[in-house]
Amino acid sequence: MQGDDRLEPQAPAEATPEAKPAPQKRATARRSEGTKSRSGTKAAAAEGAAPVEDAVDTGDGATNGTTRVGTVPRLLELFRSEVVPTMIKEFEYGNVMQVPRLTKIVLNVGLGEALTNPKAMETTASDLTAISGQKPIVTRARKSIANFKLREGNPIGMCVTLRGHMMYHFMDRLVNTALPRIRDFRGVSSSSFDGRGNYSMGIREQIIFPEIDYGGIERIRGFQVTVTTTSRTDAEASRLLALLGMPFARPE
Repeated sequence: MQGDDRLEPQAPAEATPEAKPAPQKRATARRSEGTKSRSGTKAAAAEGAAPVEDAVDTGDGATNGTTRVGTVPRLLELFRSEVVPTMIKEFEYGNVMQVPRLTKIVLNVGLGEALTNPKAMETTASDLTAISGQKPIVTRARKSIANFKLREGNPIGMCVTLRGHMMYHFMDRLVNTALPRIRDFRGVSSSSFDGRGNYSMGIREQIIFPEIDYGGIERIRGFQVTVTTTSRTDAEASRLLALLGMPFARPE
């Protein structure tokens, strides 16, 4: 039929899918960031930055996070070079890991006066920080005692726990600098072991440490020093401390 203007049906247009982000972009960005960080580290090393090495657990308690090269304490070097061979020879250890070593040193101060003198906590914290090189923590009462006017949670002391290189630095200053400054010093007691290789001693005056300014202290205070070792007997611990320089008194 002429003049028929019917239109032929057209196929529906296909829906265009939405563009999705390529999943490789995120991984590529991460790889590029890692490359930048590595290149930045190499650049810092090229500029002469101080080298930093990861701490390795040598079994002598000297590991304490990351340490910079060249900061090994003098007493730790003495332990590795002289104390370990001597202990192996005297006690006939079959393995070098059997040699006793220092684990930690704890400084503890009791402050009953802090209940009436709040300033005592501040001055004691300052003294312990100067002596140990580490900020102390506050110890609080575990229960209330009416006779002492003590309530649970009251601050009654402070303590510092030293490990790693800080422990060896403090031990070096204690046996070589502080103890010889005690008036009429004749050595420390050799009977203050607890039967499991740990040694405790009392310091009556904090002014024996050269870090304390005698003119700036509030009053004379003492504290307790506890040296914890891996020794199984008191004889091993006594010999270890003696080789590290602990001046034990001679038996009369």
